[in-house]
Amino acid sequence: MSVRSLTRAVPVTGGRPPGKGGRSPGKRPYSAEGGQGRAALLFLLPALVGFVAFYVYPSLRGAWISLTDWNLLSEPRFTGGANYAELAGDPLFWRALLLTLYNTALNLVWQLSLALLLAALMHRLTKSVVLRATLLLPWLVPNVSTALLWLWLLDANLGFFNQLLSSMGLSTHGFFNSPSEAMPTVAAVTAWSSVGYVALLLYAGMLQIPAQVYEAASIDGAGEIRTFLRVTLPLLRPILALVLVVSVIGCFQIFDTIAVTTKGGPINATKVIYYYIYQEAFTHFRMGYASAMALSLVLVLGTLTYLQMRLMRASSSDLG
Repeated sequence: MSVRSLTRAVPVTGGRPPGKGGRSPGKRPYSAEGGQGRAALLFLLPALVGFVAFYVYPSLRGAWISLTDWNLLSEPRFTGGANYAELAGDPLFWRALLLTLYNTALNLVWQLSLALLLAALMHRLTKSVVLRATLLLPWLVPNVSTALLWLWLLDANLGFFNQLLSSMGLSTHGFFNSPSEAMPTVAAVTAWSSVGYVALLLYAGMLQIPAQVYEAASIDGAGEIRTFLRVTLPLLRPILALVLVVSVIGCFQIFDTIAVTTKGGPINATKVIYYYIYQEAFTHFRMGYASAMALSLVLVLGTLTYLQMRLMRASSSDLG
């Protein structure tokens, strides 16, 4: 029997269905009137209270402080847009922003390259749970501990790497003490600590790609590299967009690694925007100016996030 004959065999009756209001008896609709909405609001209430208390109110308070001159001891004095005018002509702010962008670019190149390689190897060669857990360990270690570890390993006099270079007859390096090497070294340390986590995200995205797609590519004669470039990467676009957004925000928020290893030096070579905000707020006690920089950073990150989401078309997937 065809589908058309089945639909013809089902009688269509007119009038109102049984039950009050056109509903079947004994069935209650899912609606806010039945208390469902109030129950949902009750469960969301703790999160909403926390969001307002720890995000909305501090943001509004910070916006107000950015319009004042406040040293944490006296009452804030309203100055209007004076902090933003000073910010526009501050060479240290623009240098810190450029250094942050430089660190972000280095971090993304190293992190994504290694993460894609690790994810592809896991996807094609092994699915060991132990290996995945091992890759996640550096990300679980606090950033302060990671920075201290690499500070000792790369020490110019007693560090393991410099001792290894010296034993090979090569010159030693002050990785964190050189103005030209300090920022790449910091970027390498932060990339090392997060590459395993990013690799697991990409690996999870690869597992969502149907095996039939790879079989079709193999039948067409595509090799491993061509399959990765033409099949895997395009289908990973939503995951890559997520990784890029999270990584860019994380790179802009780098602070603890700088505070432990270089403290913004040498010669301001690693004074990124977060460390500059910290110095202005808690060293020079210029809370208004620091708040103005923080709000400017929010605008920069919001713009970058919007551009990434639009360019990567994060809301759509080729798997659909």
